[in-house]
Amino acid sequence: MATVGATPGRTPQGPVPGAASASFASPAPVPGPGEAEEEEEEPAEIHLCVLWNSGYLGIAYYDTSDSTIHFMPDAPDHESLKLLQRVLDEINPRTVVTSAKQDESMTRFLGKLASQEHREPKRPELIFLPSVDFGLEISKQRLLSGNYSFIPDSMTTTEKILFLSSIIPFDCLLTVRALGGLLKFLGRRRIGVELEDYNVSVPILGFKKFVLTHLVSIDQDTYGVLQIFKSESHPSVYKVASGLKEGLSLFGILNRCRCKWGEKLLRLWFRRPTQDLGELNSRLDVIQFFLLPQNLDMAQMLHRLLGHIKNVPLILKRMKLSHTKVSDWQVLYKTVYSALGLRDACRSLPQSIQLFQDISQEFSDDLHHIASLIGKVVDFEGSLAENRFTVLPNIDPEIDEKKRRLMGLPSFLTEVARKELENLDSRIPSCSVIYIPLIGFLLSIPRLPSMVEASDFEIEGLDFMFLSEEKLHYRSARTKELDALLGDLHCDIRDQETLLMYQLQCQVLARATVLTRVLDLASRLDVLLALASAARDYGYSRPCYSPRLLGVRIQNGRHPLMELCARTFVPNSAECGGDKGRVKVITGPNSSGKSIYLKQVGLITFMALVGSFVPAEEAEIGAVDAIFTRIHSCESISLGLSTFMIDLNQVAKAVNNATEQSLVLIDEFGKGTNTTMETCEDGNDLVFFYQVCEGVANASHASHTAAQAGLPDKLIARGKEVSDLIRSGKSIKPVKELLKEKQMENCQILVDKFLKLDLEDPNLDLDIFMSQEVLPAATTIL
Repeated sequence: MATVGATPGRTPQGPVPGAASASFASPAPVPGPGEAEEEEEEPAEIHLCVLWNSGYLGIAYYDTSDSTIHFMPDAPDHESLKLLQRVLDEINPRTVVTSAKQDESMTRFLGKLASQEHREPKRPELIFLPSVDFGLEISKQRLLSGNYSFIPDSMTTTEKILFLSSIIPFDCLLTVRALGGLLKFLGRRRIGVELEDYNVSVPILGFKKFVLTHLVSIDQDTYGVLQIFKSESHPSVYKVASGLKEGLSLFGILNRCRCKWGEKLLRLWFRRPTQDLGELNSRLDVIQFFLLPQNLDMAQMLHRLLGHIKNVPLILKRMKLSHTKVSDWQVLYKTVYSALGLRDACRSLPQSIQLFQDISQEFSDDLHHIASLIGKVVDFEGSLAENRFTVLPNIDPEIDEKKRRLMGLPSFLTEVARKELENLDSRIPSCSVIYIPLIGFLLSIPRLPSMVEASDFEIEGLDFMFLSEEKLHYRSARTKELDALLGDLHCDIRDQETLLMYQLQCQVLARATVLTRVLDLASRLDVLLALASAARDYGYSRPCYSPRLLGVRIQNGRHPLMELCARTFVPNSAECGGDKGRVKVITGPNSSGKSIYLKQVGLITFMALVGSFVPAEEAEIGAVDAIFTRIHSCESISLGLSTFMIDLNQVAKAVNNATEQSLVLIDEFGKGTNTTMETCEDGNDLVFFYQVCEGVANASHASHTAAQAGLPDKLIARGKEVSDLIRSGKSIKPVKELLKEKQMENCQILVDKFLKLDLEDPNLDLDIFMSQEVLPAATTIL
């Protein structure tokens, strides 16, 4: 707010120190250029639509985290709908949308899904739409008439159809119908735009295909017992989105990703271990390249650049909804320039590696165009100062002229105030001319002591407007002339800059496809750099794959988590399949490392199937199509099952679903005699070698383990005595000393009761006392 004052001696002064140029409050402090932080976004939700017909599934889902629709081309599934169950377990949708008209298999499946009250974190909401909403023709029409920001407005209807046909498989009829039903649901629920005007549609920033072929089947129990993932409560009460953080887990030690989308992709790879040898070897090639000593500096430089790849889908979504923030332009600018840095670096790397070739070619000049536009148009420093979008000089001459007028207002208004003061009553000591956006120019004078009633505010030739902070504000002939001459400069400038921002947004959204591709390839590079970093630090080696081998061969393998916790760790080999036999039974004392050995085999196999180096000198992984475990009992009262029944259920999964290519790990469910964990006795001490050797364990050495756990010596001795009696087939009798002590204790209790009797009490009934107190106690004494 520009102001001019005058002293009681009627000598006008310049602007009052500290006066603002507008009536708006000063914005809160914001990070300087290059310091904008990525804010916490709302928790992502997934909304899935599924159709099932004649043994085939059509699936599509919308992910609010990136405003993208993912679809799976028509895929065959068993009547038990195992493939659908896997999709649900993996993506954990908030809602499941389907047709109200279903066959018996889907009806049974949905009924079971609705009854899963124990499902974590929460069972999905089931939405049934009329079957007409899934019609083929109406679904095609919804797809082709959609408002997609990634399709340029300049495209004709025919070009739009051809473009969408290159992305969406219109020959997969179930998938097209599922996509149509999903669009219907999104429009009806207005996902993400509930508070927007009704003409604002749900933002869709792209379509992506996903397939679940060549995947290795792993159930939730296996993920838990192998500690592939492990969620813990977050110590910060402000983490309200999920309240969880990653604990000590395989994912936790391998996740060295620098960008959020790399971490998301790593989690996806862990959820989708694959048998696709081409894909696995392409991942290993990149890891091996960055493990070469001469490539360490390049890996570190790429990792630094990846730290600037931020949440582009969230920014594009805001642009689509016209909710763009000042910080979004900074983040997008740094992201695009970092992507160009990745492209230039990858062009200097061997193009025989597919990932480097893809980044070199697909990070197109559109990125340079986006960065150049933002850099030339956006005034980052001015935008942060005013907390709104502002443009640099020399972009729009009209805006520049209005800003020059605005900058010159203080000195100009000083002269205007001087002239106004000359025409005012001599009792008025000072005045100022101010400018308030949306209101215009006003004459401001101090309130005189004689001005008590509202009628006292009237001054000839002036129109009274309002009283604020003991200042009276008026319109005069000069201020009205200023309004007509200069107009509402602030609002004019803001409107014109907002129009330029909208035009810039359209330029960016028209190139959304390349930005999405940047995120995909940068995430892949981020994951592989993270796996290379872990392999370097932990001494992992590259696994090899043998499709004809029905088993695994591991030379000096290590448990990836245990070796980080134990002071020393003894490597062990494992070989099964081929001429070594397909079944291995491990026996050994308690705490000798049997469970760790089993988990070690499972984890090394799993790591190889996600394309990671493994903790072993050598590892040859055969054609593994599933990993099943029965290692820990997952008790749950809500399940209403006993521990033994849960154990049986876990084994039943393996029995019913395992093939000759499956890896099955069972801990303490039956006994066998093949392989043992080596130990020796040193006097009264038991020494564990934690080494697998051929032979049979002849004792569990439970007493040694109990002593190490701190149990009393008498209790351990009694346990050994009972064990010997059971082994020899003799009856077990109570310990005489303990029995005598108990008898004496019971006698003392009975004597105390006799001494407390009041024989003079008329209400005392000795017959009742004898029958209820003495006779029952006699059985424990005699």
